[in-house]
Amino acid sequence: MQRIAIRTLPDGSVCKVYPYHICIKGLEQTVLCRDSDDYDAMVKVICLSARRKNVIVIIYAVVSNHCHVAILAASQKNADAFAYDLKKVYSMWFSRKYQERNVLHRITVRALYLDTDWYVRNALAYIPRNALDNGCNIQEYLWSGYRAMFSRELPKGLKPVNSLSRRECRAILHTGDKLDQVPWLINSDGQLEPRSFCDCLYLEQAFNNDQAFFLKTIGGQDTAQMKYDLEEKPYKMVSDSEMQKVADEVCLRWFQAKPAEISTERKTRVLSYLYHSCKTTVVQLSRVLQLPREQVAHLLGIT
Repeated sequence: MQRIAIRTLPDGSVCKVYPYHICIKGLEQTVLCRDSDDYDAMVKVICLSARRKNVIVIIYAVVSNHCHVAILAASQKNADAFAYDLKKVYSMWFSRKYQERNVLHRITVRALYLDTDWYVRNALAYIPRNALDNGCNIQEYLWSGYRAMFSRELPKGLKPVNSLSRRECRAILHTGDKLDQVPWLINSDGQLEPRSFCDCLYLEQAFNNDQAFFLKTIGGQDTAQMKYDLEEKPYKMVSDSEMQKVADEVCLRWFQAKPAEISTERKTRVLSYLYHSCKTTVVQLSRVLQLPREQVAHLLGIT
């Protein structure tokens, strides 16, 4: 598969893009999507935030208390910007509708770089599987990009978003953004058609253009491990010994050597990856990678 690809981004530029996974989870007692309008709004925010922050959506799933999105982005910075915008804009929707402030204020959002073919395939398969959390059939679930995959037929009665007036955009898509150039389509219920904004070709080539391979991966996953890797590990502080295991595994996978055996330049690459994919601190990273604290803070842009 081609994990790193060349794509035309929403701003029209053509460049190399990398796969990332984003998960936004509400607090334990918080239901982020309480009715169909909320689910629909979250999907539209995903699409609009991707356009604003110049990334491409591959596949997504929205369930009651969290959402998953896989994207292609030119950099970690762009992926992080998308994650933050998604959180901010949906929080605004939720606050206006329910008069509940700061519902996502204490929620950290991370864009996890998918650095191996295995992680890409399993993340792309794990995302639509989340429909089961809402007790729904994966293939029939409305609030997922699954139905866009391995299909070239579009439903009838779709309308181009770029034909909508500004007033219609505000009413249907909840935005004042200028959308006269987007290729998106909506159905008669005002819902976005995922085939019109998801990069189906990227997902399909990740599974060798074989739908049976995709379905087999979905059905054969260790869901507990994937939940830990994609939903818990990036947000859960671990001990130095556990972080050392993670750092050792990344260095061995990337450079066939342990952290103590690689150059400072290579440690810098590992440092950025660990900082964005795990809940950690400058002090812990300094210990694990054997770098001065001041250097770690400088490399991460932390003052």
